[in-house]
Amino acid sequence: MFANRISNLKPFHAVALAVLTALFVTLPGLSAAEQGFTSLFNGKNLKGWKASENVASWSVKDGMLVCAGPRSHLFYEAKQPFKNFELKVDVMTTPGSNAGIYFHTAFQDEGWPSKGYEVQVNVTHGDPKKSGGLYGIVDIADPPVKDNTWYETRIVVQGKQIKIWLDGKLQVDYTEPTGKLPNAKQPGRKLSDGTFCLQAHDPKSVVYFKNLRVKRLD
Repeated sequence: MFANRISNLKPFHAVALAVLTALFVTLPGLSAAEQGFTSLFNGKNLKGWKASENVASWSVKDGMLVCAGPRSHLFYEAKQPFKNFELKVDVMTTPGSNAGIYFHTAFQDEGWPSKGYEVQVNVTHGDPKKSGGLYGIVDIADPPVKDNTWYETRIVVQGKQIKIWLDGKLQVDYTEPTGKLPNAKQPGRKLSDGTFCLQAHDPKSVVYFKNLRVKRLD
């Protein structure tokens, strides 16, 4: 039936319809680029996440994860550890705020996470290590993002390689050395496997997160 309708159309219209049909077949929806990703945050509550010290530093508002308060880390309760992956997180900082996104980490009750790497979240906080850097390993001084504006942090870990993008702009392309620690002062800063966590840095820092999604690359 559909083929008969195309045959009755004028040549130009038939070609245009055929092209559009092909596009819809090859691109099932606008979210095709997100195929294979799993959401880590339901936008309603902290289900699936576990906070360390100062639990009240975390809240959910209008579909966003909000960190505002004393130091705390919010760990994703993964059923299976993540090793090779692609993680995307939408982030919005406020003036003078500081936070972070950890990977290959593990829950701990208090203190700064000792296991895994941290991707810095900081546009105008006093710490000179800015957003998009691999904290203490490959630091960024001038990020291509602004406060009070949403930007996407994309992290890809594959084997020994770590790549970080902000709004599609590559900030870090780092290959972990074999046979030595990336940072001798922090022996836990190395690739292994684990979960993700978000950082609430200090009482003056207010940072928003949303659209947390991950794709396993194993």
